[in-house]
Amino acid sequence: MNSIHTPVLLSEVVDTFKNIGDGVILDCTLGYGGHSKALLDSIPNIKIIACDQDDMAIKYCQDKFKDYKDRIEIYKSNFSQIIKKIPQENIKGILADIGVSSLQLDLNERGFGLKSDVLDMRMDSSNPISAKTIVNNYTQDELQRVFCEYGELPNAKIIAQKIIKARENKEIISCKELSQIVGSSNLKNRSISVATLVFQAIRIEVNKELDVLKELLNSIQNSKIDETKLAIISFHSLEDRIIKDTFKKWQSSCICPIQAMRCECGNNHAIGKIITKKPITPTDKEISDNPRSSCSKMRIFKIKRQR
Repeated sequence: MNSIHTPVLLSEVVDTFKNIGDGVILDCTLGYGGHSKALLDSIPNIKIIACDQDDMAIKYCQDKFKDYKDRIEIYKSNFSQIIKKIPQENIKGILADIGVSSLQLDLNERGFGLKSDVLDMRMDSSNPISAKTIVNNYTQDELQRVFCEYGELPNAKIIAQKIIKARENKEIISCKELSQIVGSSNLKNRSISVATLVFQAIRIEVNKELDVLKELLNSIQNSKIDETKLAIISFHSLEDRIIKDTFKKWQSSCICPIQAMRCECGNNHAIGKIITKKPITPTDKEISDNPRSSCSKMRIFKIKRQR
């Protein structure tokens, strides 16, 4: 491996969980183990249950944590499903860093990066749908929907038309080709390129990233997990909006419609409280050391169910 994944907001994550004492921290997105290792080293009485859907990451971490084997269990699982697979009684912390790892972005054969020679973007290589499938088989309307919903691109229709026209002559097989078709210009009044947002949108569609985030949150809400700190790190506004809105809903005790004259729901639906009114973001130094951290945001919620 010729690149190393640098975990974002590392000291902030450790600080979030430092006072839990003992019990289990669930790392829903193990990746290359940066957060989990820091937590194990900093909090001597905790254990980690971790999961990832990436075979390469799991193999790497099985070796990385060979000296921690009594303190960590690793599952191959999408994070949306892990709550259903593990004991819930002793979970005192939950961490989900829902970004793409640097190794996934940088490894040519994974087909995530703008300059990759392949077109893939699957976090789980057993997924039957890849970026190549979407780019070469979706209709113009379907492509336009993806770019509009997941890239928030004002020119989604034009981009979809470009792809449809390009693939009339030959199949699009690499990220390089797709980048050239889309173009390298930046959006008006923004520093991010159109190509970056197109790739983000396709990646979200391939991996159903917003759907699995919602499933994770639903599984936590419907679980028996209690007296637990939940920290979620996101990397774009679509994810952050889902997390923010869900935490706000979870904190509300009354769920009656706004137009209700008086409370009829029992006023006991809150499952905890928001710890971070504003998201935690990286320091200037972290952004300088690791520019990919610049768009990360961490929100924290304390699960404390009403009896």
